[in-house]
Amino acid sequence: MKINNLISKIGVLTFAILFGFQSCSSGSDSGDGTPVNPAPSNLSVQVEIIGKTADKPDGDGSGKIHLTINASNATSYKVAIDGQLKDLTTGDLTYIFTTSGTKSYSIIVSAYNAIGQFVSSTTSVNVNVARKLLWSDEFDVDGAPNTSKWGYNTGTGDGWGNNELEYYTTRPENVIVSNGTLKIKAIKEEYMGSHYTSARMLTKGKFSFKYGRAEVRAKLPAGGGTWPAFWMLGDNIDTAGWPLCGEVDILESVGNNPNVNHSSLHSPGRSGNTPDTATITVSNSTTEFHVYAADWTAESIKFYVDDKLFYTFTNSSSMPFNQNFFLILNLAMGGNFGGTVDPAFTNTTFEIDYVRVYN
Repeated sequence: MKINNLISKIGVLTFAILFGFQSCSSGSDSGDGTPVNPAPSNLSVQVEIIGKTADKPDGDGSGKIHLTINASNATSYKVAIDGQLKDLTTGDLTYIFTTSGTKSYSIIVSAYNAIGQFVSSTTSVNVNVARKLLWSDEFDVDGAPNTSKWGYNTGTGDGWGNNELEYYTTRPENVIVSNGTLKIKAIKEEYMGSHYTSARMLTKGKFSFKYGRAEVRAKLPAGGGTWPAFWMLGDNIDTAGWPLCGEVDILESVGNNPNVNHSSLHSPGRSGNTPDTATITVSNSTTEFHVYAADWTAESIKFYVDDKLFYTFTNSSSMPFNQNFFLILNLAMGGNFGGTVDPAFTNTTFEIDYVRVYN
């Protein structure tokens, strides 16, 4: 992280604290010219990267560093690090970075005396944070999906704003775990006034996260009119509504345009036919498993298929993509995006090997 980026994150308050004491008194003297409260000086900052070796110059993946701070005449310290401000009474600080990957971070250290005089120094450090699994479903227990991890939306497809044709159920005919995979099955049948059935699963109220990597390993359904998806919505959808809550579509594909994955983002003024979208060709998507993923930070959302980066969206504080989001898996039929259903369609399966979320 560059220093200017750090400054923008910490904001005016931090630097008012760091530098706002400049107008304070320089302190009185003892009568012989010796200051009663001499200003801090000789500030030194030593940064230890935990687990650093010749082979791992950015640490052992724990993201942990230790600061040793010394200054003459200092009684306290302040450290601006990773968008946070730490107040210290000693010169020791252990900090753990949590954003996965190897990044450069700026650190601003100030040493204060009793009357607020200070001296400051800026340093930087490269730190590696290994990816850690936060949540997953490996779909390794036969039967209904794990209810501690998944809930359902049920009802007619026209209730989702896309003119979809299916009725979402929780029946084992439409959603089941067997032989190590989750199977969401769309069936042509008359059911509750609809001509097709399927399933829509979500982690709302059970799991959500802010920033990290979400991925699914899946084999897509075949047939004109099918519309499988792996996507996310903001936790605040019930109060803020859509698209203010934000939407991140990691995997979307339609049977009328096979082997093409769409990754898109929807937000206020950029919903519906959003300009924030890209596609990638995925060979044999209906006969082979592929990994569809998004890496999400405060700065960007990057989309991958089989670890091939094909789209980078620039995130910012003005966008709704800086809060907790929950996961959704569903298989729609027809609708605004799915298009015309093949008259010969009878059934098809969206097969998922796993869903995983990393820090």
